[in-house]
Amino acid sequence: MSEVKSSQDEEFREYVAARSAALHRAAYLLTGNWATAEDLVQTTLTKTYLAWSRIRTTDSIDAYARRILYNTNASWWRKRSNREKPTEVFEDRADLSRDFTEHAAVRDAMWRHIAVLPKRQRAVLVLRYYENRSDAQIAEILGISIGTVKSQASRALAGMRKRLGTPASALGVAMEPREAA
Repeated sequence: MSEVKSSQDEEFREYVAARSAALHRAAYLLTGNWATAEDLVQTTLTKTYLAWSRIRTTDSIDAYARRILYNTNASWWRKRSNREKPTEVFEDRADLSRDFTEHAAVRDAMWRHIAVLPKRQRAVLVLRYYENRSDAQIAEILGISIGTVKSQASRALAGMRKRLGTPASALGVAMEPREAA
């Protein structure tokens, strides 16, 4: 029995080594905060480990872990009673902004606009444009219909265009709606 457990533990360690960086990126894109992203990944990996003996032989380990990541994030923001409010200007970064390159400034401006989106719209944009997921994959991960994915993406992009007062493509980011894969 201990050999089986040891083998499973080694397989899980290999999975974590191979996929934790991608999970951290996705978690950061969802939360906009490295500390919260690290907590989210830790929780995701703990839940994945607890189910490891059941899922380790499937082809969808990564899909299972990502679903845990997105569902845990959604659960966290549903439960929070004192929600943080994003602001237009970060006081501690105001003096540093002139030192950033133009690309970093555009990226920061884009994230400020993404941060004010409703959580589901943000999740759809992160999955679509930063993880390059198809509408069907997004629907499966978030547990919503493909039509909801498309409407949430459309609303998110329309709201961002309105706030930006310019097409997103003018900012050098590919954020235009794309064909469903």
